[in-house]
Amino acid sequence: MCGIVGYIGKEQAAPILLEGLSRLEYRGYDSAGMAVYDQDRGTLSVHKAKGRLKVLADQLQNGAAVKGTVGIGHTRWATHGAPSDVNSHPQVSQSGKIAVVHNGIIENYVELKSFLMGKGVSFLSDTDTEVVAQLIEYFYQGDILEAVGRVLRRIEGAYALGILCADFPDQLIAVRKDSPLILGYGDGCNFLASDVTAIIRHTRKVGYMEDGEMAVLTRDGIQCYNHLMQPIEKKISQVDWEIDAAEKGGYEHFMFKEIMEQPEALRRCIFPRIKDNQVYFEDFGLSEDYIRSISRIYIVACGSSYHVGMVGKYNIERLTRKPVEVALASEFRYMSPIVDENTLVVTISQSGETLDTMAALREAKRLGARVLSIVNVVGSTIARESDDVLYTWAGPEIAVATTKAFSTQLAVVYLIGLYCAEALGTLDEAEYDRIVSELLLIPTKLEQILDNREDIQYFASLYFNHPSIFFIGRNIDYAIGMEGSLKLKEISYIHSEAYAAGELKHGTISLIEPGTLVVALASYVKLFDKTMSNVVEVKSRGADVLGLTVDARAADMAKTVDHVIPVPDTHPLLLPSLDVVPMQLFAYYVALQRGCDIDKPRNLAKSVTVE
Repeated sequence: MCGIVGYIGKEQAAPILLEGLSRLEYRGYDSAGMAVYDQDRGTLSVHKAKGRLKVLADQLQNGAAVKGTVGIGHTRWATHGAPSDVNSHPQVSQSGKIAVVHNGIIENYVELKSFLMGKGVSFLSDTDTEVVAQLIEYFYQGDILEAVGRVLRRIEGAYALGILCADFPDQLIAVRKDSPLILGYGDGCNFLASDVTAIIRHTRKVGYMEDGEMAVLTRDGIQCYNHLMQPIEKKISQVDWEIDAAEKGGYEHFMFKEIMEQPEALRRCIFPRIKDNQVYFEDFGLSEDYIRSISRIYIVACGSSYHVGMVGKYNIERLTRKPVEVALASEFRYMSPIVDENTLVVTISQSGETLDTMAALREAKRLGARVLSIVNVVGSTIARESDDVLYTWAGPEIAVATTKAFSTQLAVVYLIGLYCAEALGTLDEAEYDRIVSELLLIPTKLEQILDNREDIQYFASLYFNHPSIFFIGRNIDYAIGMEGSLKLKEISYIHSEAYAAGELKHGTISLIEPGTLVVALASYVKLFDKTMSNVVEVKSRGADVLGLTVDARAADMAKTVDHVIPVPDTHPLLLPSLDVVPMQLFAYYVALQRGCDIDKPRNLAKSVTVE
């Protein structure tokens, strides 16, 4: 969603804030702004601009035009109020003394705004955030912390707040509830930020704020408080990845870089977890007795992670013979899920901060379930609140459209399925060994696909102007078809839908007309012939068909479709890891042909931290 960064130290704040915001722009790029305390004038200097961060950076001469050593910055993904200079953050109180940046939604802002207007307070913006700034000023009587505390007792919703008051220019205030916010510990300086990428160039020492906590940052240190305003000690963690991981490294787009990084990301994810050809999880809480006691598994996720869950359903059920249900996190709380102490709930989230997934996790725990989370970001809220967590170790993923995080999530799902199957004795030893051996080969086979990507680029050049594209497949091919369709929609803005191939005849085929592009996934050899019968149906109605299958069936598919994308043969359960990469590449090259903003597609943000 929105990105927050704050700095207090001895250096000029504006360039540091702009640099931090540049690394957070994937969280929101409708507008940007900053507030810096100007020591010479004794006032807050506020600068805001609609559009990409570059607009603001150009206005401020990359920060040289703004003086001051303490400030807060923000890059916005609009929720309340259309993108505009006025609606940009920071939002400032009527006197100009208090500036606030905010990620989240204040649910009762209309009521609070009405109250303040009744007291004579004038509002300039349409945002819920301005209500916070104005309410702080309304309660402010010389003690800024006391005023903030009174506001927190009245606002409802999810929020991460960065607050700067001109009367207290030697401190920043940070507040968190259901929206991510971290603290950065430097030498003679300190930071707040939405995530680590914003401050990694300056410090590797971070603290993760918990719900209900407040922090006061000075140049000399950070004091944290709980919801009762009692001082608490904050555990400091060390970030272990390099700054290069969050930079393009010569690639035109982060998305393409992250696609190309997938083989290495998978090696990091898989290889340490296989020892002597057996799946091994260090310090893992799921005992054999517990696994045997599981009566039902829920996989809960949003977006691309939900598609990982669909693959997980097919695979884990086959491996363990345990019933698996997949639920959208945004729906889980409202479907009266059948969950008890014998239910394992698996939540999947790249950021570990997705609000819907976090809420589903909390509901599952309330109902008595054990929660296992698959997360990329170490120390994220979902990771901290889960009973067990398996990290994907994909490294920072900057592009809004997920690629390497998706692939590593798939890998962890395979590992969980194998681990549980071994505990249950539901998988023949020879079959277990075959799957594990093939899993270790997946990174190398992905490299083969990436080395032969020119064909996919060519196919994209043929079809990038199609107004509507359909994806069809069966079983795991259907799941990856859904992911392929989503990728295309996200970054190319082409209407696209995915269907289970057998459902074509139940209405969807009416949409097929001469020239319609159908992407047919038929890598799951067991159902190859059935899927190809559906391909014949769409071909007979004039569709162009781009097919994907394994090398062993490529020649057979070529007899019917217009073009074939082959992927290496592997164990059927692992095919999604190979199938998804051509789908990612196809979406990327189509968007490139169309001139789209690939890393920052319109209306989307990387981490969805509002409901």
